[in-house]
Amino acid sequence: MKTTVLANQKGGVGKSAVAVQLAYFFHLIMGKRVLVIDFDHQRNSSKALKTGGIATVSQMPASRLLTHKVGGVEDAEFVLVAADNAELLKMEKQADRHNSFASNLQSFLQAVHNDFDVCIIDTNPNPDIRQLSSLVVSDYVLSPLQLNQEAIDGIGDLLNHDTIGIRKIKAAINPKLELIGILPNLVEPTPFQRDNFRELSTHFAKLLIPMDVGFAAIKKTTAVPEAQAAGVPVWKLGKTSGRDAWTQIKPVFEKIASIMEVQ
Repeated sequence: MKTTVLANQKGGVGKSAVAVQLAYFFHLIMGKRVLVIDFDHQRNSSKALKTGGIATVSQMPASRLLTHKVGGVEDAEFVLVAADNAELLKMEKQADRHNSFASNLQSFLQAVHNDFDVCIIDTNPNPDIRQLSSLVVSDYVLSPLQLNQEAIDGIGDLLNHDTIGIRKIKAAINPKLELIGILPNLVEPTPFQRDNFRELSTHFAKLLIPMDVGFAAIKKTTAVPEAQAAGVPVWKLGKTSGRDAWTQIKPVFEKIASIMEVQ
């Protein structure tokens, strides 16, 4: 099982939409057994996957994967361990249990390692123990971001934050952790965003996801939020906008799968 965590220290970047649509891609297009864990108390991934009814929703809440030793999950090809708002919000204040949270999550992933091909973990944008635990146990991290100066300036924290910086975690705790890349999302064809993409490509080219031409990015479209609201893969939205969006998104997801060595 290959585990990837979607992490960003800023909300509103469309992270959950990427997580859900990527999960649909792995399961419905690639035919993989997929586990989705939602640690974001906003529960956007959980809402979309529950609405769609394609995934089996575990009876176990996501917080339990951190607070207890869990030895398994429902026997299904596509499983969601959904976020539970109240308990997840309590995590950061339980400092004396933080080490056990990461240990419990790692134990769970080891227990289900042979039951799934891919695990996708959606995290909250705050640099807290939920995000840290996820980074400590994952193989890969994917970081969607919007093309604004605040987000670009935040790339340094993503890499070098004292607590959840990817480089620090890789060096000190989880040497297998690899950055798939920064993924510009909700990209609009405005001069402002083009300039920011150019700056990103100039200064952070090694952190972007290379494509045959240029770097991976996902354009802003009404189709993705509509698909999320309906709980369906964007290519099954039944609209021209959905098909057009998928034509642009599919090569990006195929590249991510290649980097993760999911075949």
